[in-house]
Amino acid sequence: MPPPASDEEKIKRVKKLMDNNNGEAFNQLAGYYDEGIVGMPRDRLKASELYLKAGELGCAEGYYNLAVFYKYGLGIAVNEEKARYYWELAAMMGDLDARHSLGCEEGQAGNHHRAMKHFILAAKAGFKISLDQVKKGFMNGFVTKDDYANTLRAYQKRQDDIKSDARGKAKKFLSILNLAAKRS
Repeated sequence: MPPPASDEEKIKRVKKLMDNNNGEAFNQLAGYYDEGIVGMPRDRLKASELYLKAGELGCAEGYYNLAVFYKYGLGIAVNEEKARYYWELAAMMGDLDARHSLGCEEGQAGNHHRAMKHFILAAKAGFKISLDQVKKGFMNGFVTKDDYANTLRAYQKRQDDIKSDARGKAKKFLSILNLAAKRS
């Protein structure tokens, strides 16, 4: 499908996906309201409602974004408990930014061992800034040498897996392009 020719067409496509309860589409429209782009007025209250719906429909990023709104009071009142709640939901759904944010919150509260557990989980899934925090935790005695080594190995394996997937997809894409070029 060609890219949308106008902002109106872009919004029409997003709304069509929303009619099918696509959480990613709700998250995307929320982002338009959040930033006041693509012809949408800046309306963070509307954005927060859409982020919530996105999360309810399975979009972890929607819950993550809603947590940020609660953490920093973007269009809604600051509520640390709700921010943590939505970060927890997003993290359980696999959002690495949320997992890292939970680690940061625990670290700021002085719960360094709990923080390291969050950072280790995110680092093992390939999140570099969490790996950096695990390294700091090791240097400060909050992470054992074995835990740090295991985290490094898991992080590297994840990076290798990602690179392999990308190479495979690129190779397949190039072969399709070459086949199409031969036919024309």
